[in-house]
This record gives sequence, structure tokens and C-alpha cells, in this order.
Amino acid sequence: MIIKAIIFDINGTLIDINTDEGNEQIYRSISHLLKYYGIRTSRGDVRDGYYQILKAQRRTGGQAFPEFDAVAVWREFLQTRLERSGVSLPKAKLAQLPHFLAELYRGISLNRLELYPEVREVLEELRPRYRLAVLSDAQSVWAVPEMRMVGIEQYFYPIVVSGDLGYRKPDPRIFALALRRLHLPPEEVVFVGNDMYRDIYGARQAGLRTVFFATGQGQQAMDGVEAHYNIYRFGELRNAIRFFEEQG
Repeated sequence: MIIKAIIFDINGTLIDINTDEGNEQIYRSISHLLKYYGIRTSRGDVRDGYYQILKAQRRTGGQAFPEFDAVAVWREFLQTRLERSGVSLPKAKLAQLPHFLAELYRGISLNRLELYPEVREVLEELRPRYRLAVLSDAQSVWAVPEMRMVGIEQYFYPIVVSGDLGYRKPDPRIFALALRRLHLPPEEVVFVGNDMYRDIYGARQAGLRTVFFATGQGQQAMDGVEAHYNIYRFGELRNAIRFFEEQG
């Protein structure tokens, strides 16, 4: 069969990442920063307010598989705390600060960010022959800079991120969107992911060929669902693509 493109999940597939959102230093640092703008808050208020807004955003979004928007969460948090504190910010600062707070949140929570072995070498080999794309349940404010940090952003187009859409995998619409941006039918595309439910089940429902990368991150098994091909090192993706191409 003809393979024209490969779509990758990011975290747990290309990038080995570990974050700790329970790190109290995140919320302490943000509360200290906001006091410089006259905003009355505390570590607990930042933590509780962030998660309350995030959960409400998902709950009221009307999606079967809802995704949150980190920048929008911080924008709402700022607006409510500014009103409560009786202060205002210049428009330019008010526009920039939610984005910065989302970056600060992620930066403090980040413990590990590195490519899995062989990722760069395999991408270099694949790029001349196939179109490479990314489809990830993530936030653009985090995912794109992190791809840049490990030096792989330039390999991929399009980059589809759930936080921009309000819904996430395995919603069939997110796979359909990636295919539309590639201008390709599903039977000519392979999806590579590390989560048996969100990645493999979702991609199979959308008609794509699937490769499960068993990194230990994400859901590793699902009743009644199997990938077309399983790999245990990223370098084995070469064999997976060859397997699909040799199929009639």
C-alpha cells in the first residue's frame, strides 16, 4: 500500500516528558508575581482558582472529549482577581500576562524533557520520503516551544493541538482535521502514538493505519483494540513503515 504521510503524537511518543502539577512552588511563584501588579491572592487561591476554572471550562464546553485552553484559564483567573482587588492593568499587559502565566506554570512544573532515543535519526530518514505531521492532546503554548527546545519542530506540518480546538483524541473530528490539512485520505496515512485508547483506538476509528509505541506512558491496553503494528524502540518504526508498504 502507498504511505504518503505519518502523523505523530508528541508527549510519550516523540518526547519523554515528566511534569509535576502538584509542585506548590508553581502556585507560590505565581501568587508572588501577581502581587507586583496589585492583585491580592495566595498560593492556595492560585491553585484552587486555576483548577476550578479549568474544570468549569471542560464541563461547559459541550464536548464528548473536552479539552481546556490554558491561556484562557489564566485570562479568566486574572480578570476575576483584578476585579476582586479593585485594580486594572494596561491593555498590552493584560493581553500578554495570561500567556506568560501559562508558560511560567509549565516551566516550573517541568522535571524532564528529552527526545526518546533514535527519534531525530528516524525523522531525518523519513522526512525525504513522507510528509510528517503532529496531532497531540496538548496546549500550543507548551507543545510548540517544547518541540523547539528539543529541536524537532521543523520536521512537522501541520501541527494540530487539541488545546486550540476545545476537544481532544479520540474525538474523530481531530483526526479528520489533521487529514484535511494534509489533503490525504486516511488509508494513505500512518498514526504513531503511545496511548491505546486516545491514539490507537481513535486513529483506527478514523481509518488510519496505526503504530503503538510502548513507552509505558498513557493507557497501554484496551479490550478489543490492537494496533496494526507494535514497536518497543523508536528505531523500529522503520520496520513498521516497511510492513505497511509491503501490504497489498
